[in-house]
Amino acid sequence: MNTEPTEAEINARHAEKMKKKKAVRDKILASKTVEKGLLMVHTGKGKGKSTAAFGVVFRSLGYGFPVAVVQFVKGSWETGERLALEKFGDLVTINRLGEGFTWETQDRERDIAAARNAWETAKELIRSGTNHVVLLDELNIVLRYDYLPVDEVVAFLRDEKPHDLHVIVTGRNAPEALIEIADLVTEMEMVKHPFRSGVKAQKGIEF
Repeated sequence: MNTEPTEAEINARHAEKMKKKKAVRDKILASKTVEKGLLMVHTGKGKGKSTAAFGVVFRSLGYGFPVAVVQFVKGSWETGERLALEKFGDLVTINRLGEGFTWETQDRERDIAAARNAWETAKELIRSGTNHVVLLDELNIVLRYDYLPVDEVVAFLRDEKPHDLHVIVTGRNAPEALIEIADLVTEMEMVKHPFRSGVKAQKGIEF
């Protein structure tokens, strides 16, 4: 005698299981009532930190929300995301204020001055009250090299970020003090990377 469940029985069990799961999920979602601007940190050694952040930026633009981007390091690079963002006109403010990675400039004083200029611009954009999202791309890099005081940056983001503004900070080696005050922290883990196999950075993929 065949004791294996029929396809109809499997489908019925699945439907019942999903019904119970939906009831649990609906109950959980109903308890989440807070709406606020988030401080999001994308860090880790894996690829995708800025890519994920720009995904949030484009999602906001899809709803017609104004956004601002401050690039602390990649200022001289021609990137696909910048070219795409320019198509949104007045909804986007782009500030490419870095001069490249520190091993390219080889001038600590110049790097510190560039970081300070970018940070002052970032503070203005955060205070302005006109943006839905402000992306501080590679801010963690300049913090890692002590081009800006971590305590100053953390205090500003904790105490002066408007309640309804979303701020995203990217870059590996996010400081613990920043992680502590963040609402969302994602660490990208590198499992494999084509660079290690001799594949160079490619247009439309890495930049």
